[in-house]
Amino acid sequence: MKPLSAAEAHDVSFVEVQYVDLAGFLRSVVIPFETYKRESPGIVAAFDGSSVEGFEPINRSDLMLAPDVQTFARLPWRPERARVLSKIYWPDGRRYEKDPRFMAEEVSRFLLDKGYRPLVGAEVEFFLFRSVKVDVDNPLRGLGYYVKSPEQPWDSDLVSLRTKKAYHLAEPSDALEVVREKILSYFSQVGYGFSATHHEVAVGQSEVSVRAGDPLLVSDEIITFKQVARQAALEHGLVAVFMPKPIYGDNGSGLHFHLSLWDPKANVNLFVDEEGRLTQLARYFIGGVLEHGRSLAALVAPTVNSYRRLVPGYEAPVYLVWGYSNRSAAVRVPATGGNRGLARVEFRSPDPLCNPYLAISATLLAGYDGIVRKIDPGDPFEGNVYELKDEEKLPTLPKSLDEALEELESDNEYLRPVFSKELLQSYLEVKKAEADTARMYPSPIEFYMYMNL
Repeated sequence: MKPLSAAEAHDVSFVEVQYVDLAGFLRSVVIPFETYKRESPGIVAAFDGSSVEGFEPINRSDLMLAPDVQTFARLPWRPERARVLSKIYWPDGRRYEKDPRFMAEEVSRFLLDKGYRPLVGAEVEFFLFRSVKVDVDNPLRGLGYYVKSPEQPWDSDLVSLRTKKAYHLAEPSDALEVVREKILSYFSQVGYGFSATHHEVAVGQSEVSVRAGDPLLVSDEIITFKQVARQAALEHGLVAVFMPKPIYGDNGSGLHFHLSLWDPKANVNLFVDEEGRLTQLARYFIGGVLEHGRSLAALVAPTVNSYRRLVPGYEAPVYLVWGYSNRSAAVRVPATGGNRGLARVEFRSPDPLCNPYLAISATLLAGYDGIVRKIDPGDPFEGNVYELKDEEKLPTLPKSLDEALEELESDNEYLRPVFSKELLQSYLEVKKAEADTARMYPSPIEFYMYMNL
């Protein structure tokens, strides 16, 4: 992306210096534009690392922020304010090893040293609701949530859509197109692009495919997209929700990764041969992703809610198999119409609540491990895996966050070329605490099922 020039930013008064924590929350501190101009690209702000979950204890909590000037852009909804994504440093000038953006930088450097340039794309799926009311303030009294949607029959007098039947619907049936256009206008104004957008399968659900690039760029796109989507939705009286499974009985939201490795010198896609066939290198890459698919789940499907999406029958993967054009598989090889530059593998397990810097980096490292160890994925699966009679013989994704975290604890050596021991340990601690908290709260379905037993 092309950063905003000083001349273009002449009327900017404030700069939002943004960074991302381990869970993937976008955080920021606001500084005067004059400070940014004077200090950039050096340290422009500091923050308390002990107040960010998973970072540092109170006795060594000072951390520093230096802007990534390539991401400096005016916020379209607040012309007097710009934002810039930043790099996190220790006070002595060392890069902070738990900075998620640092992982995305490092995985590109690592793969380039091995002779590969990674190219990544992503499809972001999300819901737009009229309102979401959550009642957890007094757990002793009870818990609950209520969602209103502009497309559900009980909430709309104009447009109502059928469950699991809304894919690619056009206006006026698609009541969300105007909001998507506003989202993408903001997205473009902060310097990013997209390749396609449409209504998704579920009622109230949309998809946007962000422009492909290196791991850092695409992760920045995903984080920025979530921010601008929430802002544009708010301006239309809606709420953008990126939970993988907010609605029972309809499709959930994924964050599908499209991955390929290229020869950096010849600029040749190494996943396809002269005849347009998948190369053995690509097969090994797939083998690595499937081999580590269970531990990867802790990073790419990192919430309790993630495992309500990963169930049969909703276009979400359950079994660790691969196939051509097969959306029931965890890894899919999409058709390209003969365009060798588009040859890639699609990893379908991730969802939008993952930290994209960690999730993309980990997936690439799993694929690279498959190349090094020559892990062949076997024959592609051609049928609907959900209809297989002896599916119990197939390897499966974990069924819960707890199970996924146990897998990551026992299978993480493939991440070590980039991920530090400290980062993995802190990430596991944060996610175990999440799972422990969720486990203590009863849910409405439990009352429905067991109240009269």
